[in-house]
Amino acid sequence: MSIDIRIIPGLLPYREGWDMQHRLLDEVDRGVSPETILIVEHAPVFTLGFHGNAANMLVSEEMLRERGAEILRVERGGDITFHGPGQLVAYPILRLRDRRFGVKSYVSRLEQSVIDTCADFGVESGRVEDATGVWCGIGTPAERKICAIGVKVSHGVTMHGLALNVTTDLDWFRLINPCGFITKGVTSIALETGVAPAFGDVADTLASHLLRNLTE
Repeated sequence: MSIDIRIIPGLLPYREGWDMQHRLLDEVDRGVSPETILIVEHAPVFTLGFHGNAANMLVSEEMLRERGAEILRVERGGDITFHGPGQLVAYPILRLRDRRFGVKSYVSRLEQSVIDTCADFGVESGRVEDATGVWCGIGTPAERKICAIGVKVSHGVTMHGLALNVTTDLDWFRLINPCGFITKGVTSIALETGVAPAFGDVADTLASHLLRNLTE
């Protein structure tokens, strides 16, 4: 199955990306557009999953607006997370109903694509039991998340996806309990390695791994 990759340049306002996902989901569902993976970088925004706990937002909406951000409740799974500059966000719009694997395997393939990408940039990462996403320092007191994952499947078509911290300003995460966790931290490729990789290089690498893991 062929999948188009669309890397959107610049900082994309979250609502525009959200609308883009919904349009593509409808078109992919009807078979008038090819399956697509959108890769974007958002302007600062916090998103809360459909069943997420609003108490994990630790400051007021007024304070967020003063800092140039907002909070939106969206239809994906998972709790609260941040999207912003330096973070690579991928939204696969795929007909999961046509594939030989289900939602659990789909999420695992997203995780593996991030694990493979991190390895290519010198970061050791993996999975934590009962905690969706990709983590560093697994099994240590310094366990920390490098990539959040939250998806939605509608009519057998996927939307939302993953958010990989590349050079993200991690101070934003101090305003929330990331993904609902109180005792676990967050990290980025730049923090783990001491090197800030080119965003485009990470995007190309992740796209390659996603294509392989989602089509094999």
